Amino acid sequence: MGIKNYFSNILDPRFGPHWLSYIFQSLLATLAIFVVLITLRQQNLLVAASLAATAFTVFVIPNSMAASSRNVVGGHVVGLIFGSLFALFPQNTDLAMNLMHALAVGSSILVMSVTNTEHPPAAGTALGVVIAGFSYRIVLGVVMGVAILAMIHQLLKPVLIDLIANPFEKK
Repeated sequence: MGIKNYFSNILDPRFGPHWLSYIFQSLLATLAIFVVLITLRQQNLLVAASLAATAFTVFVIPNSMAASSRNVVGGHVVGLIFGSLFALFPQNTDLAMNLMHALAVGSSILVMSVTNTEHPPAAGTALGVVIAGFSYRIVLGVVMGVAILAMIHQLLKPVLIDLIANPFEKK
């Protein structure tokens, strides 16, 4: 395989005609997660990872169901609820701790699926909250972060494009 073919397989063929959208949407994601990180502070970085994944979803595949406001907000609310709920149970052994963590994630997945609020990064919110333990600061940080991401998405949706053609299509 020649060097030209090698590089043509690395770069997305849509990048050339849409390079400005790629840069713009990546900068939006950077700015949004920066604001989220400022609100979350250092002790709540466990849930910041799930919000970073939400930023990816909202700005890379903005037209997907997972990026809709209903799914972003609803999914993270479900994650907050189940992470908080399972954080209340004793976690005094490794087995109990791992069980509570798994139950928080599994319950969140079930409820998101049943309520049509599927948002994969929100399972990370459930895990982050159950690990860190419930705190109003985490709830406030997640709510503010999700609100920021959802508002930016809603305002700019007319100009955002999907940067990947079909995220679930095999190549």
